[in-house]
Amino acid sequence: MDVIVIGAGVGGLAAARRLLADGHTVRVFEKAAGRRTGGAALTVFGNGAAVLSDLGVDLEGVGGRIDRIDARTADGRLRTTMDLAHAADAYGFPTRSISRRQIVDLLSEGLPDGLVRYGAGCARVTQDAGSATAVFEDGTTATGDLVVGADGVNSVVRRQLWGEGSVRPASFGTWQGLSPIDIDITDTTLHYMITGKEGACGLIPAGPGLLQWWFDVRWKPADPRPEDPVAMLRDRFGHWAYPVPDVLAAATAEDLDFFGHRWNKVRRVWGEGRVTLLGDAAHTMPPTLGQGANQTFEDAWVLGRELAGADGTDKADGTGNAGGRSVPERLRAYERARYPHVNLVSQMAKRNPANWRIPPFIGRRIKETAQTGLLARFSNRLTDGPLPPREPAPAAAAEA
Repeated sequence: MDVIVIGAGVGGLAAARRLLADGHTVRVFEKAAGRRTGGAALTVFGNGAAVLSDLGVDLEGVGGRIDRIDARTADGRLRTTMDLAHAADAYGFPTRSISRRQIVDLLSEGLPDGLVRYGAGCARVTQDAGSATAVFEDGTTATGDLVVGADGVNSVVRRQLWGEGSVRPASFGTWQGLSPIDIDITDTTLHYMITGKEGACGLIPAGPGLLQWWFDVRWKPADPRPEDPVAMLRDRFGHWAYPVPDVLAAATAEDLDFFGHRWNKVRRVWGEGRVTLLGDAAHTMPPTLGQGANQTFEDAWVLGRELAGADGTDKADGTGNAGGRSVPERLRAYERARYPHVNLVSQMAKRNPANWRIPPFIGRRIKETAQTGLLARFSNRLTDGPLPPREPAPAAAAEA
């Protein structure tokens, strides 16, 4: 089957790996001029690592391993801990903080030369009973058996399917960086998550000598960018307990990247006909649980499972090809399979108390208590939530 993938981020590349391993023809089209390596680090939990392992991506020794999250207050008090080592025992894969560049490079390894066409921004998608076509900004087209929109938060494919205004701001924005900062947790397996009235901060080991750090602040799309973001962060968070002042003292403007949190209501069916969505294009969520990329990897795995054995042809009576299902039926099965879990994660991310608009007079105690409960609930989900069935990756099976 001939699959057109729009977007060469982690979702598009993961989908390409899975579909190629199943024998499909895959073409990936990316708007950017080259490989997308921007951004800081991603937290790959056990569910995401399990999928990547099945896709032939070995994370052993990559990035920084995280065995525990300490949730602290701005004055340094420990509120609660999340035991990720327990989740690693349950899944068989530890949680890791890995730079986006490393993830993209690992997903790209072994892919055919020329698989990704860069500088190819998708303008729209058309389809008929037997095919789907991506029309690009330069007027060229690509026609296949189906189109997968993996083009992120600002997805052109989603906008065509759902219309404008489906993704909304989620009240916070993140300033983040990945840099060699030497504090006492830099080369450990401990992640700090710190909250106070000024916002939130995360400090995550991301490999030898590297620290992933982020600061969440209230944000609206109309807010102007501060002239000196580092000075703004130091003014806002510099009085917090160690090690926050040390991180801010070492931060530079060159380290900083900003993104506003956004969210969309997850739909039970997010595609139409021979067109579907994957990753942020289907379920944009705030990064408050660190599950965006992990849910994207799960999407890629389930999409591959539902398309296994399909050759792209549909019989006139609608019974479809191998397995008795048409391409649209397979795509809707993928969407229905993903909806319950990704919707739950999305709702939890949206309800993270770090995003709540609580009046100051109610006090921080309510917010802190609620967030502690959310962390405990999410910790349970890490060990109780669904994983892809443990079957060998097609490539591994072939080698055996």
